[in-house]
Amino acid sequence: MDVKLKRATYHLWTFAFSKFISSFGNSIYVFAMSLFILTMTGSAMNFAINMICTILPRTILAPIAGYVADHFPKKVIVLSSQVVSLLIVSGLLVYMVTNGLSVLAIYATTVLLTISQMFTGVAFTSSITRLIDEGRIQKATAINQMVVSFSTIGGPIIGGMLFAFSPIQVFLVIFIIAFFLAVCVEATMDFTLYGSERTKEEKKENMWQGMKAGFLFIHQQPIIRSIVGIALVVNFFTGALLIGVPFILVEILQVDARHFGIIEGILAGGALLGGVYFSIKKDVAFPLLNVKHGLLAFSCLMTLFVLPLIVLIPYNGIVIFYSMVMLLIGFSMTYVNTPIGVLLQKRVSDQYKGRVFGILETGATSLMPLSFILYGFIYDLLGPIGTLLPTGIFLLCVTLYMLRKKIILSAHPELNSPKAKTIENLYT
Repeated sequence: MDVKLKRATYHLWTFAFSKFISSFGNSIYVFAMSLFILTMTGSAMNFAINMICTILPRTILAPIAGYVADHFPKKVIVLSSQVVSLLIVSGLLVYMVTNGLSVLAIYATTVLLTISQMFTGVAFTSSITRLIDEGRIQKATAINQMVVSFSTIGGPIIGGMLFAFSPIQVFLVIFIIAFFLAVCVEATMDFTLYGSERTKEEKKENMWQGMKAGFLFIHQQPIIRSIVGIALVVNFFTGALLIGVPFILVEILQVDARHFGIIEGILAGGALLGGVYFSIKKDVAFPLLNVKHGLLAFSCLMTLFVLPLIVLIPYNGIVIFYSMVMLLIGFSMTYVNTPIGVLLQKRVSDQYKGRVFGILETGATSLMPLSFILYGFIYDLLGPIGTLLPTGIFLLCVTLYMLRKKIILSAHPELNSPKAKTIENLYT
């Protein structure tokens, strides 16, 4: 193994460690602070405002973060934003020791921390092809999915334990130490190991021209446009499940809170399993086919979700049924997200990666609140059967249209070869 590949291997694991610290730390912070707000105020509205503080900044500022990632040294952006995150939490700790903790201080910290971590995330994601060799991009993307899934499972657990058994000051000190370690590790990484340099013309762009160029790039690339469209559609329809799961299990089927927590945790477990699968699997030959299969499976599982509302099933059977369905949904989501990530990493040039991922972040975060509001209204109006069945069928139709044979072949023209005829017949 040559020096460059050894360095790329080092980057693979330091990338995983850094992403773990960021994702796990944010998950713990959001959960613990939300519990603190609920305990201190007893107000669901204050809890909701804190959640909005994690969504609104990402929606508004993600394209700017993408522009910055494309026009300034990525290592500087990552290190600076991580140091800013460390200082933000340190400032909250000092404020708490001197003045006590207030809800407004938590809101301000949440907004600032969300912004700094967004810059870290966009810069890091757009740097994967500069840090890691092309042969292991899928592995890096899968590890990223695993880290996010593990944070989703472990963050609330660790956050709840820290909230219950230790003062909030101890939690903040742990957070500061973790981010300090992440900065030390990231400082050793070479963000120019692979990849091309920016052109002089791009360096001269102002912010508005640069952001406009990002949208224009997506518009002019049919495959990229399709991938971004698919990602936004999936994100929107996922709202039907996020609203429906607690409504169906807790409100209608009266599932015990402990069992409900296990079922929700299994969703992240399925995503974690999917990440493991892609991290050890050879690079997928035709990523859009994986996306198509994953979305078709997701559509069918969404319609299957209402089965216990139609057929009488014993309580234990309900718990087992939903555990299996959530496991498969989690796996299918990774089966969609990982190939999408790999395709974007390989097809988007380095000069536009930050802006493409920033635009994708804005679209995803802006659609989610709209999806929650719309599906909350539809569930009240039509009930779960009248909501999930049409949504699943509609998503299936959208998938078949957006990933029709023409799109698949334009992304993978090698399927036209006689050697790939069997694969084409099977998958398109």
